[in-house]
Amino acid sequence: YFCRHGERWELQLKGSGKTPYSRNGDGRAVLRSSVREFLCSEAMHYLGIPTSRAASLVVSDDDVWRDQFYNGNIKKERGAIVLRLAKSWFRIGSLEILAHSGELDLLRRLLDFIIQEHFPSIAMNDSNRYLEFFSTVVSETADLISLWMSVGFAHGVCNTDNFSLLSITIDYGPFGFMDSYDPNFVPNTSDDEGRYKIGNQASVGLFNLSKLLQALKPLLDPRQKQLASQILEGYGEHYHSRFTELFKTKLGLLGENENDNYLIAFLLKVSLLC
Repeated sequence: YFCRHGERWELQLKGSGKTPYSRNGDGRAVLRSSVREFLCSEAMHYLGIPTSRAASLVVSDDDVWRDQFYNGNIKKERGAIVLRLAKSWFRIGSLEILAHSGELDLLRRLLDFIIQEHFPSIAMNDSNRYLEFFSTVVSETADLISLWMSVGFAHGVCNTDNFSLLSITIDYGPFGFMDSYDPNFVPNTSDDEGRYKIGNQASVGLFNLSKLLQALKPLLDPRQKQLASQILEGYGEHYHSRFTELFKTKLGLLGENENDNYLIAFLLKVSLLC
């Protein structure tokens, strides 16, 4: 942990070596991708988008072998380590794995810790605290993806292990910014089916939130489960409202007009044709 001005940040090294969670990888990072993560996370921060931050980048003398374009052409690259910071590195997958393995006591303890540390508006003695937590994550995830879309940012691997419970942008592996509008833009060369294309980000967010709800259900009573399902159903409306608000601001549109959505859709279509 690192404390600054009364705030606590969690430190994490990317590329420092193999861990139990590296899925048979070597746990290393190359200079090329490390520089990209450093620059993009800082750019996202100054664009006003919630994100992890990069504190330092250290070049390693070790050689790292990578197939950059996933075409079987493995090349030797120089390694590097990024020291990155976030208020928390807990992800949807952090809860999902505990629920999947039936470790419900640990799931409850971890969830209480996350709420106590990072969701001060939720009272720990509130019997609906898990419901309130879920509602907050749903709305803030919709806000985050709307912000991604407003700057043309595509996160290349939008699985539950790369979605922060604090709704910040984390894990800059494959990513990209669109040069021109294209809902089929895919920044990940290994994503042959386009699962994480930029036009799918909102839907993938909904999928991940449904997995979060599934992980929370063992801790909810029947009434809370029903309310949580209703909260999840409201995700699409919340996302659309925030998306529209951001694009109206970009266009300088004031007030409310029934043709605003049509104009936004029309201009995006024109951009696609150009």
